[in-house]
Amino acid sequence: MVLREVGVFLGSLAAGDLAVRSRHGLSHDASSWAVRKRSLSGVSSARWAGSVTKATHDQWALARRGQVAELVWLRGQISRIEARLARPLGAKADKRAGLPRGYGSRAEWHAKSRRMHVLKDRLTALEPDWAAGRVHVVRGGKQLARLRHHLYEAGLDELAWRERWRAARMFLAADGESGKRFGNETIRITDTGQVAIKLPAALTHLANAPHGRYVLEASATFRHRGVEWADRITANRAVAYRIHHDVLRGRWYVTASWQRTPVPVLPLEAALAHGVVAIDMNDDHLAAWQLDVHGNPVGEPRRFFYDLSGTSAHRDAQIRHALARLLHHTHRCGAAAIAIEDLDFTDGKSREKYGRNKRFRRLISCFPTAKLKARLAAMAAEQGIAVVAVDPAYTSRWGAQHWQKPLTTTTRKITRHDAAAVAIGRRALGHPIRRRTTPPRTHQSDGDGHRTAQAGPDTRRREGPRPRVPGPRTRCVPPGRGAKAGDQRAQHRSEHAAEQQSWHQDSLPLSL
Repeated sequence: MVLREVGVFLGSLAAGDLAVRSRHGLSHDASSWAVRKRSLSGVSSARWAGSVTKATHDQWALARRGQVAELVWLRGQISRIEARLARPLGAKADKRAGLPRGYGSRAEWHAKSRRMHVLKDRLTALEPDWAAGRVHVVRGGKQLARLRHHLYEAGLDELAWRERWRAARMFLAADGESGKRFGNETIRITDTGQVAIKLPAALTHLANAPHGRYVLEASATFRHRGVEWADRITANRAVAYRIHHDVLRGRWYVTASWQRTPVPVLPLEAALAHGVVAIDMNDDHLAAWQLDVHGNPVGEPRRFFYDLSGTSAHRDAQIRHALARLLHHTHRCGAAAIAIEDLDFTDGKSREKYGRNKRFRRLISCFPTAKLKARLAAMAAEQGIAVVAVDPAYTSRWGAQHWQKPLTTTTRKITRHDAAAVAIGRRALGHPIRRRTTPPRTHQSDGDGHRTAQAGPDTRRREGPRPRVPGPRTRCVPPGRGAKAGDQRAQHRSEHAAEQQSWHQDSLPLSL
């Protein structure tokens, strides 16, 4: 009850402060921030006011980044549609001239022209907000707000929806301070798990401990990184806490966070000194293969599957689980680097680029490129593993062309994705993807027979005859025939004279 009371009260302060911050727009400065913080300190405290103003400013900045992304997307869509509308119906694309293809029918052309006007109206409404610094934010989430009008479809009643709405709009977050007791004066968690909250000035009558604090009966336990958290609070280093209420489970959760020391960047030569584990990202799995320093595949390919259906929390958990298995595999291989493709489908998911190929557009939309790279970089830094991003051009095509068939055996089926992982790893190591072209069979040895290695220039008797090999040495001359069969000096080589004898062909008989 106390947590709910404090969260609702601070949530109302955060909502009002966000409105004030949004009205200030681009004219906001340090003095305006001080005025906002001073107005909140009277009803709460200086530390609560600092946490609220910082959180609202971060939320405003996040909304501004969303506006930038929407502006770029709208302008890109409008330019692509205008370029295709200018082309004749059914016209093919000309990559050299930079001309896109035309629309297939008059009906599609008309529908796209209407779509272009709709996008222009959205852009016209968005540009003034961007210029003035106005943002539109729904505290609690737009999806939950819209759910209020569809309670029957969601299987909720008004009371259950209001409980979820109230929990989503609560504010129970406090930044830490180094040098303070247990690293945080507002939300204090001791090494034994005791949780004490500094109550706002308007709710000090609820305190059950000195100095306006409320101590919870339940204790907090951190299953993940608990030892690292205990080391920080023992040394009184800053730890930020956030408390939220899960209405569906009927539980309260506390999240601890802190800033870690930046990991030093490992030089590329040192990272690739023991080979690399290359991965090919797909919509349902990661195809991984270890390569040595020479670019040769080692061992067997590995595949780490994940399921990206369901909620965002489920997708994030699936990606983390797959990356954790990948990092463990990298440690077992003894490699210190992971090679990935530097993929980005931000401008490749639209219908204007891939037309009516809905299956392909859905496929690339399922690729967790940005989230997977961010998660991999963060998790690999914890394990001391470097991440090398390479150019993704032609990795799948050249990998399938040069590596899929040679690596396939009767007991091992190599997929196109496994071959692409080999291509990615070779590119990260600085080797060409294409394999060396094999010479013809007759050029690999003398008449498909044994061929000795070429001797070095300092080897004695290197010009002597080759060892006798049973059977024909060439397709036309048996071994031992010819005057120069055992003399290796009569060759077109440097420092040796070539054979200079005249030769003429006898006249052919008229009949046999």
